[in-house]
Amino acid sequence: MQDTPSIAATTPEWRIADGLTLYPNALALMRDRVAAIRAGIAPELVWLVEHPPLYSAGTSAKPQDLTDPARFPTFAAGRGGQWTYHGPGQRTAYVMLDLTRPHGSVPPRDIGCFVHGLEEWLIRTLARFNVRGERRHGRIGIWVAPRVTPGGRLSGTEAKIGAIGVRVSRWVSWHGVALNVEPDLSHFDGIVPCGIRQHGVTSLAALGIPVGMAEADAALRAAWDEVFGVDARAGECVTAACKSRSGNGCDPWRPG
Repeated sequence: MQDTPSIAATTPEWRIADGLTLYPNALALMRDRVAAIRAGIAPELVWLVEHPPLYSAGTSAKPQDLTDPARFPTFAAGRGGQWTYHGPGQRTAYVMLDLTRPHGSVPPRDIGCFVHGLEEWLIRTLARFNVRGERRHGRIGIWVAPRVTPGGRLSGTEAKIGAIGVRVSRWVSWHGVALNVEPDLSHFDGIVPCGIRQHGVTSLAALGIPVGMAEADAALRAAWDEVFGVDARAGECVTAACKSRSGNGCDPWRPG
């Protein structure tokens, strides 16, 4: 029997979808592409989309955290995590990689470090707009701390600007991250994002940073190479630290 031809381990294909991508169509494309990557007949893919307004439920989603079920369509995502909003003005990046291979700073077969790499990707993307994105112990996603005014007072509250939820099927990843560029933040009111009630959400626009989607895409592309590119420093991810996720029930990844 002849071996299935394999795709060389190079930079993933990058694709930017036009318009708004229906969520079921995104799930179908990802399933097909993941199978093709696993079979060695398609390259890895980073796919950037915007969705119509919707709520998606991860495998840890709680029914009571969908507070306005009639507001937008809801979907079972099959990824890790809890409830997430997707909509116009939010850049969703679906990341389909063969995790049996190393990717820059992320070693092979280390899902904890892969999730850490996705966090770092968003942090470095935000840094290009002079926004300090931060991790929080026990809370999934990327957070922005309150700003200090010239008078030394805190302005605003800590808020989430980037979400992470992935699935890994036989070592091929799918789903990914979502960055709030300029979505309608009131749309998040129909859910408790990731089950966290005490903190809100924000966006680059809400922080007073007018960024177009093309600019956000360019920043994502440049930051990707710093984390997952061939010149990224291997071993920067400390596995023990990557895997020290605390139990708020919002595990950002799901196997299978």
